[in-house]
Formats: sequence, structure tokens, C-alpha cells
Amino acid sequence: MTGDVTAVADGIALVYVDEAIIIVDKPAGLLSVPGRGPDKQDCLSRRVTGVFGDALVVHRLDMATSGLLVMARSVQSQRALNAAFASRAVGKRYVAVVAGCLQPSDREWQTIELPIAVDWPNRPMRIIAVHGGQHSATRLRVVTVDHNRQTTRVELEPLTGRTHQLRVHLQAIGHPILGDALYNHHPDAHGTARLLLHAQELSFAHPVTATPMQFTRLAPF
Repeated sequence: MTGDVTAVADGIALVYVDEAIIIVDKPAGLLSVPGRGPDKQDCLSRRVTGVFGDALVVHRLDMATSGLLVMARSVQSQRALNAAFASRAVGKRYVAVVAGCLQPSDREWQTIELPIAVDWPNRPMRIIAVHGGQHSATRLRVVTVDHNRQTTRVELEPLTGRTHQLRVHLQAIGHPILGDALYNHHPDAHGTARLLLHAQELSFAHPVTATPMQFTRLAPF
């Protein structure tokens, strides 16, 4: 499905709604779920449940990341979707703009496999940890290279679901995502007001009918 917006729930674009699932386009700068403290209670899940009282959280996107996110409308649908995520039966594709120019040969898909661990002294940050890190894998493909701005637009497919995985992996290969206040030492070097990372495609089997579902919501940058 192309991801045409059908409605808006408290400022959140609803891409698709039926009796079992809700697909939303999360804006950058909004938490997926409530955080700690009174200043972190406004979030996507609370805004959606304010309109759809049966909406249940299935997965999350980082606060700084925009894009497609699915919520369930029953415990049964939530369990089915959780199982699909756990078994890696959900397709996820992101778009990002990174610092530096990747090589044209990288237009073919390649895989970054670097273990990730919590950076305990600097939580919530993550680090690459050869010893003790969790196996983490990301597929990457170059889309376009801007030699004038010294940036590259890439597509990313996380094969595992570690916290901050895409951001850590891109930093580790020397091409941090633009606007990344955590993992880019010069986040504003290109005049970017937000993290240029967007969950653009989401695909999975419908939790009730098992019909293949695919949604696309183009990046706003």
C-alpha cells in the first residue's frame, strides 16, 4: 500500500486502520511510549489510544526517528505481531542521509555485522563491543551520492533489532547519520534540524487474515 494518509489522530497521520491493526506515521521528535518524568508523557501511543482506546504497542521507533509503526487492536493481534517481529518475519526498510561519500560500488546490498552493547557510563548510548556485545546485522545500499555536500542517501534494513542499531552501525563505519545528536560528533555540520532517519517501508502478514501487507511512506527529507 502506498501509505496515503486516511486520517489524523491528535496530530498523528493514520496510514491504515482496520479491526486488527493501525499503521501510523510517527513524526520525528515524539516518543513512541511514555518516558520517565512528567515532561515525557506526551507520546505516540497515548495520542493514538486517545482516539482508538483498544490500540496496543507492538514495537517502537527512537524519538528522533520518523516513519511507519504498527499498533495492534487486540491482545491476540498484538501477540501475533510480537511473534512476527521476534521471528524476523517483519520487513523493515529505512532511509537515511549520512555524512561522507560512500563508494558507487556500494549500490549493491552489503551487510554490516558488528556486535552492540550498552555503553553503561553513557546510557542510553550503545557501542560496538567485540567481546560481550550482542550480534547485530544491518543491510545497507547506496541510493545517491552528493559530492557537493559530501553526503550519501542510503537504504537500510535491520536484520536484528538492537537499540540504536542503525545509528551505531553507521557511526562505526565512519558515516554517521546527519542530525544525530548522540552518535555524530558534528550533528549540525550540514544544517540539519533533525535526525535524517525514516522508517519508509513496513511489511508483514496480517495478524488475523494472514494476508501479506506492505506499506510505504516516503521520507520527508
